Amino acid sequence: MTEQGAADQAGARRGRPPSTSRRELRLIALRLFAEDGFESTTIEQIAAEAGVSERTFFRYFTTKASVLWAEFETEVETIRAALASVPDDVPMMDAIRNAVGAANHYHADDVPEMRMRMHLIATVPALSFSAAEHYEAWERAISEFAGRRLGQPPGSLYPLTIGRSALAACRAAYDRWSARADNDLTAYLDAALSALAAGFDPATIARALAEFEVSVPG
Repeated sequence: MTEQGAADQAGARRGRPPSTSRRELRLIALRLFAEDGFESTTIEQIAAEAGVSERTFFRYFTTKASVLWAEFETEVETIRAALASVPDDVPMMDAIRNAVGAANHYHADDVPEMRMRMHLIATVPALSFSAAEHYEAWERAISEFAGRRLGQPPGSLYPLTIGRSALAACRAAYDRWSARADNDLTAYLDAALSALAAGFDPATIARALAEFEVSVPG
């Protein structure tokens, strides 16, 4: 048996659930990225630190960068699935706000990991350059839903405007949440999307801000 095959078999004998193995690899990779830098860390190092083969790493992640983007891709699919099942009588922006909130409920223990991912994406040039395609997928999930509601192609003016403005609002929410020490990301997302849905009406924003300050004390 080859050394790599033995490592795979040893991993199987340990009987770790796939989700646990994936999370362990992700946490180890994030730690190495933080300690040694994203560019300097290799897949070989991540696998060795986790006690698995590189083949095992590639069962879960296609590239080193996908360690950081995998959860974002899951979020996009969660939003897409939620919007696909929304009843027609739910207002469009309420549906978007609810879907985004549901896709971004995290346990408090996961928050440090998420903040680290976002910091790396924002500060590592190679990751920042690749962000556009991932944000485009998020935007497309929203614009496709808006297009269905409006009876228009998702790439036409209004669906595209809704998708891009929702993305901008959520990125602002992510940025402000990431800069603070609290854990409730959904409060930021809800406040940003509520303001967007209201057309940034001053009275509506004032009410939303009052509710936001209650849920996220300053």
